[in-house]
Amino acid sequence: MKKILSFLCALLLVQAYAFSQDEKSEKTRVLFVGNSFTFFWNMPQMVNAMARLEDFPMEVRQSTVSGSTWKQHFKEEKDTQTRNLLTSEKWDYVILQDHSLSTIEAPDRFKKYGERLVREVEKNGAVPYFMTTWAYLSNPLLQETISSSYKNLATSSGTKAIPVGEVFMKARRLRPDLKLYFDDKHPSSDGSYLIALIIYRALTGNSVKNIPDRLTATDSDGEKIILSFVHHKDGLFFRQLVDETIFEPNKLIQQ
Repeated sequence: MKKILSFLCALLLVQAYAFSQDEKSEKTRVLFVGNSFTFFWNMPQMVNAMARLEDFPMEVRQSTVSGSTWKQHFKEEKDTQTRNLLTSEKWDYVILQDHSLSTIEAPDRFKKYGERLVREVEKNGAVPYFMTTWAYLSNPLLQETISSSYKNLATSSGTKAIPVGEVFMKARRLRPDLKLYFDDKHPSSDGSYLIALIIYRALTGNSVKNIPDRLTATDSDGEKIILSFVHHKDGLFFRQLVDETIFEPNKLIQQ
């Protein structure tokens, strides 16, 4: 009898493990590659929280180092681990974001290593997306060059650019009262919430109208972590703006 019980317990454990592995494999796995423009205010975790609330199984990871460029990610410099993560794990989507001034100060490097990373991502079975960044608070005129550079690179690489920067700047124009910036370049908590909405909609195609103003996560001890607080009137504006944006691949959004 003891042997039978031991066998049944072992069988149940094997089945439970297999179920957990199947459940994990069914999740959409997303890797964010970039720098502080991506990780500020836990933006990737906000995307994951939105997916969880919408019952869209997603596992989000990131390879982000402050100030890093695509060249550094490709060459695994500055303690980046991008290529190792791409080859050692299975991903569905990889979101690529370069240094905020690469399109302005190093366009050749931007193009060269953007193309190399796209090939690396595709070689390992994932779908690459570019995350178009936004102009600095002090110089909104940068946006035209940034957007055009990402759009052209996406077209030549056969992939897509998520128009984060363009929607960000549109929000800035329509609601100049909003504090979308933490400093001259990094997003505020509200700015990161808006960015997460854009990424989530681009990845899933889902409306964001039911995303709450407050996003939460759980730490390793099971305690709740507050990822973001957005004033309700601002949250309504952000969600309407994102839902009304036509995400047509590699076309600039009308400002």
